[in-house]
Amino acid sequence: MTDPDRYGPWAVVAGGSEGVGAEFARALAGAGLNLVLVARKPGPLEETAASVRDLGVEVRTVAADLTDPASIAAVTAATADVEVGLLIYNAGANTHGRAFTQGTLAGFQGVIDLNITALLALTHHYALPMRERGRGGILLVGSLAGYVGTSTEGVYGGVKAFSRIFAEGLWAELREHGVDVLELVLGVTRTPAMERAGLDFDLPGLHVSEPADVAREGLAALPHGPVHVVSGNEDVVAMRSTDDRARLVAGTEKVLRRLLSPR
Repeated sequence: MTDPDRYGPWAVVAGGSEGVGAEFARALAGAGLNLVLVARKPGPLEETAASVRDLGVEVRTVAADLTDPASIAAVTAATADVEVGLLIYNAGANTHGRAFTQGTLAGFQGVIDLNITALLALTHHYALPMRERGRGGILLVGSLAGYVGTSTEGVYGGVKAFSRIFAEGLWAELREHGVDVLELVLGVTRTPAMERAGLDFDLPGLHVSEPADVAREGLAALPHGPVHVVSGNEDVVAMRSTDDRARLVAGTEKVLRRLLSPR
C-alpha cells in the first residue's frame, strides 16, 4: 500500500490515460491519493479519470502533448494550489521508431523532448519542494531498450539509458532528504501502446507483463531505488550487460525483427 503520508496528498501521473499509467492511477487512488492525470488524448484521459473518481478521490486532468513546451506550464498550473508528493513520469513512448538515416531530425527531437526535456522539466519543478518538505517520491518509467542499441531504437534506447543514469544520480542526491527516486525498467508489457506498435505478444519464450502487475510492483519498489527491473526481465538485463556488444546488438536485432514481424 502506498503511504499517502509519505507520497500524498496529490500525485501527478504523466502518461496516465491507459496501460501502466492508468493502473498507477487506480492503485494510487485506492491508497487515497488525489491525482493529476496528464495525457495527450482527451478521450481516454477523461475515461480513466472518471473511473478513478469512482474510487473516492479528487482527479484533475491535463490534456497536453508533453513535446510542446507550453504543456509543462499547463501541468504546473494545474497543481499550483496543491501539494504534490509523488511524480510518476510514464510518458515515454518511441514516437519515431525509424532507422536514423530514414527518419527526420524533427521526429527524433520529439522523442528527445518527450523522454528527456519534459521529464527533466517536471522532475525539476516537483523535486525541490519535496526535498524542502523532507518527503516524497519520483518514479520514472524506463525500458529495456535503454540497455542496447538497435537499428530502429538508437535514439529511443539512448534517451532511456539517459533516464536510468539520471534516476541514479537524483536518487544519490535526494536519498538523505527523505525523497525516494526509482527508475522502473519495463520489458514487453501488454499495453495499448505496445499493441499499436505491432508487438507479437505470442512469440514463443517471450515474457509479457501485465500493466496492473507492473504498477503494483513499481510502487512497492519505489522506496528501494534507484533502479528496479520488472520481474521476469532480470536475465535480459544481465545478458545486455555483456562486453561483447557487437554480438549483443546483432542478436537483439534478430529478436526485435521477430517481435515486430507481421502476424
